[in-house]
Amino acid sequence: MGENLTRGPDTAGRLPGAEPRPAGTPKIVGIVWGLLVLNTLGSAGAKTIVPLPRSLIQMVTMGSLVAAFALALVVNQRVRIRASAYVLLLTLLLVSSVISSASLESGMGALFRCFRLTLFVGTLWLLSRWWDGSLTFVRYHIRAYFAVLGSVAVGLVVSPGKALPDLYGGRLVGALWPLTPPQIGQYAAVIIGLTVLLVIGRRTDRTSAVLVIVPSLVLLALTHTRTATLGLLLGLVLAIGSLILTSAAARRFFTWAVLCAVVAAVGFASALQSWFLRGQSQENFSSLTGRAKVWNALLDAPRSASEKLFGVGLGDKSFGGLPIDNSWLAVYNEQGLIGVTLVAAIIIVLGGVALLRPPSLQRACAIFLISYCAIASYTEAGLGDASPYLLHLALAVSLLAAPAGAAPLSTSTPAVPRRHIPRWARRSEVT
Repeated sequence: MGENLTRGPDTAGRLPGAEPRPAGTPKIVGIVWGLLVLNTLGSAGAKTIVPLPRSLIQMVTMGSLVAAFALALVVNQRVRIRASAYVLLLTLLLVSSVISSASLESGMGALFRCFRLTLFVGTLWLLSRWWDGSLTFVRYHIRAYFAVLGSVAVGLVVSPGKALPDLYGGRLVGALWPLTPPQIGQYAAVIIGLTVLLVIGRRTDRTSAVLVIVPSLVLLALTHTRTATLGLLLGLVLAIGSLILTSAAARRFFTWAVLCAVVAAVGFASALQSWFLRGQSQENFSSLTGRAKVWNALLDAPRSASEKLFGVGLGDKSFGGLPIDNSWLAVYNEQGLIGVTLVAAIIIVLGGVALLRPPSLQRACAIFLISYCAIASYTEAGLGDASPYLLHLALAVSLLAAPAGAAPLSTSTPAVPRRHIPRWARRSEVT
């Protein structure tokens, strides 16, 4: 099924115009990408069916990152990399993080997180060699996160009580691996959006797409994750909007989507409102489930000039023992104004590059990923440290990259030197 996510059937088993995996991309690169996904799953979450010590989970996630870096070195022994403004900005963010963490204000854990971020960024540098604007890494991305969602579905079937605990208000969590509802919602929303775009671009057959989209939609609904749902809807609107002028399939899909949305809004308004509010009061909803109180306390806390500029060092994205749940404020707290500037530069640069690219399926996928990360950054942390959001943006970069073999537009074909022809040989007749 995973193979069909980028190749649908024609007479030879593939849609006309479908794009196979480039011959120059080793299969081991997909394994490295999957290990990066495993590393960013985190170690904190709900109680699982079989209790897993946090130390064991951290060993698995950190071991996957070390293995990813080692395999990337093996497959790219000559350390050939491509110029990438995105990874360069991440490298500068890493340097800023090391400077802020050196004071150990956040404890020794800050240096460990810097080491983790170093391996993460280093692995992206090594993988940049294969970023060529193809859909190869989209296939890797969908496969990896669909496998994660598969474990969530298995946990739901095996132990519904553990998967829908009262502690989380009956929202879906990971019962086999400790995953929170926002994490599951994010993974489901991203692969739904990418798969929908592959269908519109005729890079997968509808049967395979349904097998991915329908279960992911069910899991997304069970998480009651508003951020992921809004990110999915708005991201798809922007991505499909970028294809409307050049794709009849995009125009048809957009038309049907608008009609279905109108019918749902009219016929199921009360049910949608109930799902969206999750049983919360208007006061709790307006304060973003208590997030606003944490944000105000963080901004009102006294800080030295150094802390404002560089932050207090990489931490667990919390303030006063409560999660910050905002990428910009988390970066400001841990990496200071310099970190905020670098993260803003990442979003602006990637968004600008995407807008300047001609309309294409790759560009639409990149726009979806960039817009989703920008929307989710308001209520989710992760843009300043190794996280799924940085992987989503790295995937967008791989889609926006020019093919490695393409010559620069400004390069002209060198003139072929003309042979000197003797004067007597230039005459048309010999007399």
